[in-house]
Amino acid sequence: MTVSHESTLVFGLAIAGQAVARELVRRGESVVLADDAVSDLHKAFSKQIGMPLVALTSSSEIQQVLNSVARVAPAPGIPEGHPVIVAARELGVEICSELEIAYRYERDSPSEPRPMVGITGTDGKTTTTMMTAAILESAGLRTMAVGNTDVPLISALNTDARAFAVECSSFRLAHTQQFRMCASAWLNFAPDHLDWHPNLNDYFEAKAKMWAHCVEGDVAVAPFDDLRIIKAAQASNARIVTFGIAGGDYHSFEGWLCGPMGRIMPISEMGRSLPHDVSNALAAIAVCLEAGLANVADVASALQIFKNAPHRIQFVGEKGGVRWFNDSKATSPHAVSVALNSFENIVLIAGGKNKGLDLSALAEQPSRMRAVVAIGDASDEIAHAFTGVCEIKRATSMQEAVNVADSIAQDGDVVLLSPGCTSYDWYANYGQRGEDFMKCVGKLLTGKE
Repeated sequence: MTVSHESTLVFGLAIAGQAVARELVRRGESVVLADDAVSDLHKAFSKQIGMPLVALTSSSEIQQVLNSVARVAPAPGIPEGHPVIVAARELGVEICSELEIAYRYERDSPSEPRPMVGITGTDGKTTTTMMTAAILESAGLRTMAVGNTDVPLISALNTDARAFAVECSSFRLAHTQQFRMCASAWLNFAPDHLDWHPNLNDYFEAKAKMWAHCVEGDVAVAPFDDLRIIKAAQASNARIVTFGIAGGDYHSFEGWLCGPMGRIMPISEMGRSLPHDVSNALAAIAVCLEAGLANVADVASALQIFKNAPHRIQFVGEKGGVRWFNDSKATSPHAVSVALNSFENIVLIAGGKNKGLDLSALAEQPSRMRAVVAIGDASDEIAHAFTGVCEIKRATSMQEAVNVADSIAQDGDVVLLSPGCTSYDWYANYGQRGEDFMKCVGKLLTGKE
């Protein structure tokens, strides 16, 4: 295999990795493709784009390839401790995420770079990114929600989009060196992804890189009550704007969403207005208005018709006074706490594959709990967390979990699938888990198999 010393090693060939490789090749750059295990699909992709595919199964093979390339573009799923990342750092090979490469292309474009605004946080990123995109669309800007979504930023560059709302995961931010946006919000921070980051501080510092390269005129939107996030904003060159339900530059007051300019819109006119919906909306509004890309009228027209993404406290159905909600996307205790805070009298279905997090935090709202149904690999941890808090049941399938929850729930209760864990013990992803839950609930509610 002949490799140019100007080549990029694209490591990890799922959606983001393939998108990076395609765009690099489209722009005339040389690429080397690799993954932990080479599959027939990888071979077909290699043939399709006309670039070499290598297997990196030993440290010597990794070192040989890294010595022959200019940089590494790891897929978001490649953790910090992966041998390829460790070796690249030891050898001084540049590591660039998809966000970084896409940003450089857009910044260096011969035409005027299109505005980028962004969202990061432990929870709420996708919804707030979608809200932001909806507001900018309402303002007349053809906007794409990209990044940690179904569409990587790099895939959106060659489109007619006039603005980008970028969902910034810590995985993508960790490997950035120049990436910046004109306005961006950091929603919250809690323990998560400790199966990817070596420790909690590394996770925080990766998030903080969203503001590391701000220039004068950029805007950092921070939660008014999180001093650590505010300090990260203060360490940047950005102008700081705060948000929060109970306070901040953008806040709620007497049933209204409010900002420095006064009332923006009644909360009752939002498509959905659970507490976290209000908080997310305030962050999205701050990003759009402070960036100068939208006005108050654009906000109201967008949020009145905004629809949340599936698997995020998604209403499934009601029978006998019991309401059922699918919150399969909640893969950390912090995400579950947001859902629990939205209801009273809850039968919680929780568990799955833990990602190194302390699940005892799931039981920190005991007054809301009717019972918990523990599922998956982490069922013992779930049961331990709720010992002495509420009734505990176990289930070995989703249908059994739904049936058990139904046998416990009473009129006025909510049955909530909010696992606090990943889905990888029983399912390929959280979406598949949520779909199965809804199918099982559908069988229960209709009596049809």
